[in-house]
Amino acid sequence: MPTLSTVTVGTRLDERTHEPSMVSLFLYNAAIWNPHRIHFDADYTTQIEKHPGIVVDGPLQGDWLSQAVTEWLGDDGELVEFEYSNRRAAYLGERLRAGGEVVEVDRHAGTVTLQIYIKNTDDTVISPGRAVVRLGD
Repeated sequence: MPTLSTVTVGTRLDERTHEPSMVSLFLYNAAIWNPHRIHFDADYTTQIEKHPGIVVDGPLQGDWLSQAVTEWLGDDGELVEFEYSNRRAAYLGERLRAGGEVVEVDRHAGTVTLQIYIKNTDDTVISPGRAVVRLGD
């Protein structure tokens, strides 16, 4: 687990790989009561909405980002701020990676700022974000 005394700018979070399936998208959308057909109906998605395939939820990507941060933090850290933006769609069948790195350490405040991301198979950041965490010594 990281501590304020051991973390430096450039410290990287372990990347987490995600390969959503139709089942995982169905379960996620059922849990959040999201009936939008682009997440389960291939014909509607490609013919009406003109996407190349089933769309992976933006909020699901945000959940993956928060999981990458909180796993890195462990039980002794605290997530203070969290933000992200979906900039590009992801589609069923893509392998996505959540990760990030330390961009600022404020020892006086006891906080660390992370630049976080979801990258697609082309290594393009499709969901950038930022998190501020509080670490112990």
